[in-house]
Amino acid sequence: MVIAMADRQKAPIRVGFYDIERTIGKGNFAVVKLARHRITKTEVAIKIIDKSQLDAVNLEKVYREVDIMKQLDHPHIIKLYQVMETKNMIYIVSEFASQGEIFDYIARNGRMTESAARRKFWQILSAVEYCHNRRVVHRDLKAENLLMDANMNIKIADFGFSNYYTPGEQLATWCGSPPYAAPEVFEGKKYTGPEIDIWSLGVVLYVLVCGALPFDGSTLHTLRDRVLSGRFRIPYFMSSDCESLIRKMLVLDPSKRYSVEHIKRHRWMMEEAPRLLPSTSSSTEEPNEQILRLMQSLGIDAIKTRESLRSGSYDHHAAIYFLLLERLRQHRSSFSLSQDPPATTATSTNNQHKLDSVQKRRPSTIAEQAMRKLGIAGLSPPTITGAPSVALTPDTSCYRRSTVESSRNYLSENFTQSLAAPVAQLSVQSGSEMI
Repeated sequence: MVIAMADRQKAPIRVGFYDIERTIGKGNFAVVKLARHRITKTEVAIKIIDKSQLDAVNLEKVYREVDIMKQLDHPHIIKLYQVMETKNMIYIVSEFASQGEIFDYIARNGRMTESAARRKFWQILSAVEYCHNRRVVHRDLKAENLLMDANMNIKIADFGFSNYYTPGEQLATWCGSPPYAAPEVFEGKKYTGPEIDIWSLGVVLYVLVCGALPFDGSTLHTLRDRVLSGRFRIPYFMSSDCESLIRKMLVLDPSKRYSVEHIKRHRWMMEEAPRLLPSTSSSTEEPNEQILRLMQSLGIDAIKTRESLRSGSYDHHAAIYFLLLERLRQHRSSFSLSQDPPATTATSTNNQHKLDSVQKRRPSTIAEQAMRKLGIAGLSPPTITGAPSVALTPDTSCYRRSTVESSRNYLSENFTQSLAAPVAQLSVQSGSEMI
């Protein structure tokens, strides 16, 4: 009996098709978990939001965050994969940026060279421009929300304060992090939206180059006074061109503040061409037939997958498709046997040995072929015969007492929708097999 209990305690926590691994972030009403998709083996971040702790206004903000993330598909913005909702909880599954925050990187390594900062800033600016072109303002740009992937590329995260804006109309919400907040926000004035992101970008660039904040204070009142003064220190090592650009963004009068187009044409930015990841937009593309065939071989209905992608439901069909598509893109960009440069004799012999070992056993199914191409040949193709069951083991350390009480009801709940996108009910069962 003791052994059985011990084995049960070691069983992984599962949410949908994901095995929960560890906590990577916490907030007042949410916890972020690192998880791994059981089919693609891809690491993802799952933001778990306790609806019972939110009032109607804040719950609406969560729905808006999800709606905005569904509209965004940019290589330097964290990608949304799936959304699940139960009676008490919302699960937002998104891309995991393994290298963490720019904030932590600078804390460990100090300020960046201007060349390195420029490369990062081009990526940040590209993502912000993409948002503004779609009438989305982030409103919380800061070093803590600038993440980096395994290749140290920027991924803008946390659209919890974001909103849609309309030129000529104004917003009034006080939001964001005070050290990055524009003066008009401190003064309680209304704003259109993009101009407060530009101010935050000025603070971000200063942080990248200097390793410190331009405006700081021991109290909010002191910080406010310093922001409203518009005065900040320029260190001796900052170039005059970099100083010029920062001063064009940190302008007290929002109407005189630089726009994204002005920033892109500034001399400091033009010293090096931008190094941006290629567009990964899948919203305007036809579904990848290779991925659909792979999913079909796994027992996932291709028709339902197409419908999921078309309707933007962000259910488990879409999530598996997006994750497999990302694996395929990574494979194509990192390895091509036919494009390898001429090898030395030793390298050629080694490559021939590898090729021979691959050809000893050819993949026998479409699933194995695609998985091998995607670098996940070790997976055995499971059969999926409908919506996945979900095994949840509440983590009592992540929630307030009232939430822990309600979490005992998880095992009798149903997933009834994917945030305004109806899907088949997903049973939540204890100890059930997911596939």
